[in-house]
Amino acid sequence: MSIRLYKSYTPGTRNRALSDFSEITKSKPEKSLIRKNHRNKGRNNRGIITIRHRGGGHKRLYRLIDFKRNKNNIEGRVVSIEYDPNRNARIALIHYSDGEKRYILQPKNLNVGDSIYSGSNISFNIGNCMPLGEIPLGTSIHNIELIPNKGGQIVRAGGTSAKILAKEGNYVTLRLPSKEIRLLRKECFATIGEISNNDAFLVQSGKAGRTRWLGVRPTVRGSVMNPCDHPHGGGEGRAPIGRTRPLTPWGKPALGIRTRKNKKLSEAYILRRRS
Repeated sequence: MSIRLYKSYTPGTRNRALSDFSEITKSKPEKSLIRKNHRNKGRNNRGIITIRHRGGGHKRLYRLIDFKRNKNNIEGRVVSIEYDPNRNARIALIHYSDGEKRYILQPKNLNVGDSIYSGSNISFNIGNCMPLGEIPLGTSIHNIELIPNKGGQIVRAGGTSAKILAKEGNYVTLRLPSKEIRLLRKECFATIGEISNNDAFLVQSGKAGRTRWLGVRPTVRGSVMNPCDHPHGGGEGRAPIGRTRPLTPWGKPALGIRTRKNKKLSEAYILRRRS
């Protein structure tokens, strides 16, 4: 993948940088693998906004992604590389030798016509899925399970990968993309390789309208609000915060305050917190 830059012939193209989609080989998704996608737009079951700045956006169909990769020792062939509006990684359509079709997250350098496998005692090729205990040290992996047989839950964003640092007993030590170092059971499955679309972080919308297409509504700074709307609001002209520290609209500490609970059961498996 590469980034396409535009000449500044309008204000919206002055800072625009978009994907060129050169790796996409098929424009319409597989009909048997799509579902209706109802988005809550930041509202709860009562219709109350609980997450601000969400709403609108273009309609999307959800592509059913195979995060479990439980087609053990059955050959799968990559038929197409497709765009997925629900994530910043590309997806690959796989035809298995038993006739089933599935979508997977496309690893970098996995192309149309390549074969992939899942299970134990298979080769260490890109796109193959196997237990962490069987993957060599230093290997880049993605789509990693936190609980055996539950399906991949972490390292699924475009261009990300984790590395295996050590193995001891029933646990494997991983360095995650956030630089967090944690332990996982050796029975957890992971896919070899780095996720595709590693230039996703370079994308710039160029105009506010394109952000609205993605379902993101405008954000207003607290310092320009009234005191009844935000702790930073009020004052004459450009006033400072007026508090000892930055606060959220609900008066909680903001900007750098850690919010993770210390009593989580997974705390024992984290060797070094993310920075």
